[in-house]
Amino acid sequence: MSDIVENIVIVGGGPVGATLALLLAKQGVSVTVLEARKHRAAYNESRALALSYGSKRILEKLGVWGSLAKSATAINTIHVSQKGSLGRSKLQASDYKQEALGYVLSYGALSEALDVELANQSLVNFVFEASAEHIAHISTHASVTYAYQGESHTLNSRLVVLADGGRSLDEIAGLVKETKEYGHDALISKISAELPHNNVAYERFTVSGPMALLPNGARDFSLVWTGKKEYVNALLALSDAEFLAQFHEQFGDRVGQFLSVEKRMAFPLKLSQLKTTETPHLVVIGNAAQTMHPVAGQGFNVGLRDAESLAQSIATAAPADLGCQKMLADYRASRQSDTKNGLLFTDFLVNIFSNEIVGINGLRSAGLGLFDLIKPIKQHLVSKMSYGK
Repeated sequence: MSDIVENIVIVGGGPVGATLALLLAKQGVSVTVLEARKHRAAYNESRALALSYGSKRILEKLGVWGSLAKSATAINTIHVSQKGSLGRSKLQASDYKQEALGYVLSYGALSEALDVELANQSLVNFVFEASAEHIAHISTHASVTYAYQGESHTLNSRLVVLADGGRSLDEIAGLVKETKEYGHDALISKISAELPHNNVAYERFTVSGPMALLPNGARDFSLVWTGKKEYVNALLALSDAEFLAQFHEQFGDRVGQFLSVEKRMAFPLKLSQLKTTETPHLVVIGNAAQTMHPVAGQGFNVGLRDAESLAQSIATAAPADLGCQKMLADYRASRQSDTKNGLLFTDFLVNIFSNEIVGINGLRSAGLGLFDLIKPIKQHLVSKMSYGK
């Protein structure tokens, strides 16, 4: 069956798609959201998300932060160091008149808070267990064919937003992604430490690859440890005790001994960016549009800023201009600097801290020490991490 709808259609009801739907509904724009998962299926997802201070302000504006605050852990300090080097740098929220540099919370907690708020929005039609099978666009509209309750349905809309980061874009005319494979995997888990974290997040660069410890709970940290695939596979094969000993050897004694580790999982790392040619009435946001190395925790926050910027573009567009080439070109132009800088910054960090050319270790150490002394550069970095500016 085929339906013509006046509202926006969003494919993907994860946090980025759900945030866009809420932003639009609160501006009086009708939205249909198609989400393949079952209702409440994501609520037990413990994967950690690092929210920037700017992302927290977006969630405040949507009215969902109040219910999330109790399950979020603030990052007040970021400590950056390199193994085998005296150079280190610290960023502290109090130096920049912010209550925190960022926050850590679970994917499940954020999904639940957004779903609860969406259920109160009469302008949002959120369809769970709706699997998009085909997406196309022509000069007048875009269409989504999806399976729901054993039947095939098609929605035609002036604007379809693709916010499903796990979806292949190969089938959609005009969408091309440039991808750089790092040949590295990211190991993720949650660990507990002997000493309290005091709301400090750690970024530690080692010969094998960077690792990040994000405070998550009273004494726990969420861990992201990246390295070559064979190195990460060897870490996965270790017993818990062996793994904790290996991690302690690489990280050091800043939080004492590591006491326990939860289930370890790994996924391949890549950098990708969408190169759109011509897609009238179709726009791509979030991880579907760009994928970043997790070294600086920027990817998810860039996706939320995509949603905020697109909502503004939609709310201010004349009905006849919705989804037209100029509107979409203007939106992409508004996001170009933030996205490009995020990709370049994370790629730079990975390249500079994983390069073992003779003599570069001393330069990196000196660079970290120098960075800690130059306040304007630190201010610029905090602004970029917090707001994308």
